[in-house]
Amino acid sequence: MTMMLKNPTTGLATLNTPSLVLDKAVLAANTERMTSHLKDRGIRFRPHMKTAKSIDVTRIAIAGNFGGVMVSTLREAEYLADHGISDITYGVSVLPDKLQRIAALVRRGVKVGVILDRCAVAEQISREAVRFDITLDVLIELDSGERRAGVTADSADLIELGHALERLPGTHLQGVLTHAGQSYQCRTVADIERVAEEERLSVVTAAERLRAAGLRVDVVSAGSTPTATHGKNFDGLTEIRCGVYMFGDMMQSQIYSCSRDDIALSVLATVTGHRPALNTALIDAGALALSKDRSTEAPGLTEDIGFGLVMDMHCQHRIADVKVGHVYQEHGMLVSSGPFPFEALPVGSRIRVLPNHACMTAAMHDGYNVVNGTDDTGIEFWPRVNGW
Repeated sequence: MTMMLKNPTTGLATLNTPSLVLDKAVLAANTERMTSHLKDRGIRFRPHMKTAKSIDVTRIAIAGNFGGVMVSTLREAEYLADHGISDITYGVSVLPDKLQRIAALVRRGVKVGVILDRCAVAEQISREAVRFDITLDVLIELDSGERRAGVTADSADLIELGHALERLPGTHLQGVLTHAGQSYQCRTVADIERVAEEERLSVVTAAERLRAAGLRVDVVSAGSTPTATHGKNFDGLTEIRCGVYMFGDMMQSQIYSCSRDDIALSVLATVTGHRPALNTALIDAGALALSKDRSTEAPGLTEDIGFGLVMDMHCQHRIADVKVGHVYQEHGMLVSSGPFPFEALPVGSRIRVLPNHACMTAAMHDGYNVVNGTDDTGIEFWPRVNGW
């Protein structure tokens, strides 16, 4: 059952600030575009819910797809299962201490896929799976260039792990999976296309080697928002996963994954003070409401927008030359490259801040205040789940 709640009053001007605002119209356009993009290429799409952590957003994201999702925490998995999602990949290397909670999900009829990249861990997982009387579908995690986790497609470890997963009781080799997180370091579409092909070749090569070793590989899974958006060749893949595409953010807009108009998430804040002598103003959204992510200051990007891009209350116009230059726990400081526009931003006025990194910004909020474009009448509240 949906958790949507109606705000008893209407309009952004009535919300407590800081508040997380989600534009449903933009969200729907983003999800429909990615779903259509991958369906046209014959690829099964598994949206990653690590950013949204919301059943209401999940239902929009899976519309037109097969219904499976990926999560980054077991808390997300449990929450989504409570709301009827029954095909979930847990996207963090699984460890034995997670098996009791995973077993509880499996007993409820949820298809849970897990990932790992070490034989020693597979042996530990096997023992726990037998203890809980379950069989786990396991995807071997591959390092396709990010150098975070996983085995490489050409390694002996890959074949050894594949055989172990089929030999050990309580585990079943489902396939291979990778995430080209290094795509976030790209600065041109051509670079993203190159990384997307490296990502594809990694999982396809691994799948071919495992099959040549006599092992069955049903799932060949890849994905990041940049590579899913700009990849040219999907041959050999069975599944794509990505998540931040739903909301977009300023970092994604600067690496060509979306436009600024595609950013569905923002933080509503109130101007709380003026400091004319310092050419600054204060807002009531600080590090907790906005996050301390400074990804747009990375070399090679088009603009460092501080801790977020400052827009008018209805997110239609940028406040020229103003950015969130500093954050404290509950304070943000607006700074300007020229004379500060105090008259345009009087104390008590409201702004919207577009985040650098949607995942980090959303993390401290307990839900979304949902609008439809400039129509902010009848704002809905969609809860989100936090924790691990």
